Amino acid sequence: MTIKPGDKLPACEFTVTTADGPQKVSSDVIFGGRRVVLIGLPGAFTPTCSMNHLPGFITAHDAIKSHGVDTIACTAVNDIHVMKAWSKATEADGKILMLADGNAEFARAAGLELDLVAAGMGLRCKRYSMIVDDGVVRVLNIETERGVNLSSAETLLKQLASEGRA
Repeated sequence: MTIKPGDKLPACEFTVTTADGPQKVSSDVIFGGRRVVLIGLPGAFTPTCSMNHLPGFITAHDAIKSHGVDTIACTAVNDIHVMKAWSKATEADGKILMLADGNAEFARAAGLELDLVAAGMGLRCKRYSMIVDDGVVRVLNIETERGVNLSSAETLLKQLASEGRA
């Protein structure tokens, strides 16, 4: 069952890059007591993710944070080494917290998995953006068509602005 606004995010662990190397971090630590914008992408270094989706959030970083957002995070079904390299290659480093979901545990638990086996890409994550307050989904934008429309940084910024929080 797909997660929806009002639902608590499922408990899981992501792998993140730290000064001490890759570390497991629980979803409670990442989302608990914080306001987080989370974007989910099918794969690091894939064309639409790298050229259309992630760049919007990098560009809009300051504007998004000005709405009381503590962290902008990105998850994909890739290992932490790929996520770290992608962060550096896209200049997301220091702006976007990369959350590796290498085994699609979070994607499956949230009902946001995407079967791309026929395309040779295995199990991935749907393309989405969400606003999470203290671990609870407030807004969820899941793409239903190819490309970046519903889950774009522009859409999310409008949603943040309509809340009137700054």
